[in-house]
Amino acid sequence: MQSTSLTDASNYVSSFNLAFYFMVGVSLLFLIGLTIMMLYFVFKYNRKKNSVAVQNEGDIRLEILWTVIPTLLALLMFYFGWSGWKPMTKAPDDAMVVTSIARMWNFSFRYENGKISPDLVVPVNTPVKINLVAVDVIHSLFIPAFRIKSDMVPGRETMMWFLPQREGQYDLYCAEYCGLQHSYMSSTVKVLSNEDYLIWYTDTTAVINVTEGSAPGSEGLAILKARGCNVCHSNDGSKIIGPSYLNLLGKQHIVMRDGKEVMVTVDEEYIKKAIYDPNSEIVKGYQKGLMQSYEGIISAEDIPKIIEYLKSLNEE
Repeated sequence: MQSTSLTDASNYVSSFNLAFYFMVGVSLLFLIGLTIMMLYFVFKYNRKKNSVAVQNEGDIRLEILWTVIPTLLALLMFYFGWSGWKPMTKAPDDAMVVTSIARMWNFSFRYENGKISPDLVVPVNTPVKINLVAVDVIHSLFIPAFRIKSDMVPGRETMMWFLPQREGQYDLYCAEYCGLQHSYMSSTVKVLSNEDYLIWYTDTTAVINVTEGSAPGSEGLAILKARGCNVCHSNDGSKIIGPSYLNLLGKQHIVMRDGKEVMVTVDEEYIKKAIYDPNSEIVKGYQKGLMQSYEGIISAEDIPKIIEYLKSLNEE
């Protein structure tokens, strides 16, 4: 839920709104003005009043006027756009650094202390620099309330920065069509007070929390959900992008390895390899290259928890 404070959500809101409203105002002015002028000419110079056509010679003053005025307005629009864009190109030296990793179809945010979060958590009134990394296809990180968006291109590391000026929660979307589940690729920006952020940042426990007494495999399920794995893999046997979790562990599957069909048994080592090197062996009937490595995203300690969840699905 977004805050109702009158303070701008970020440092870009005022300049963006000014440019936007100016362009909309100019567009409406020309739309209304030209429409009125067109209707005026239609009535004044209709066939009943002017049965004989008259050739009107050009007026150099009008030519200059309707050349100079649109040129000045276009230059003014350019100035507003440039003055709003220029500050985005260089982050302050004292900005805190977060790395955003985009993959089909989720965002994750890695902090300098190694903490990884599915949400972007930042302190208020502190400049934030986000290094943008896409590991598979082109994505685009868009925070509407902050009036900021930047494409994330595989193999090209770019950045964006902003100054959050108001506490609250804000929507974060992928604004570049990136495949089947693009519309589900969203997250949240949480702007906290400096005190609350410090508590969150220094808490080194896992971001993923599971209550005591939860069902076997619940922690593994929480890890998979947090990393967006359930977008591509179902737990009920239905086929999505990748193989289903249902009755997966301990079963034999045909995989494509170096262009050849090989029969393998899905065990703990296979699951680990599938997470860290997913394109080395592709289950027959599925497409290669859609899943990228989760090494550094899913830890070695998380693997047994995921295995426990897969075991629970075999028991149903």
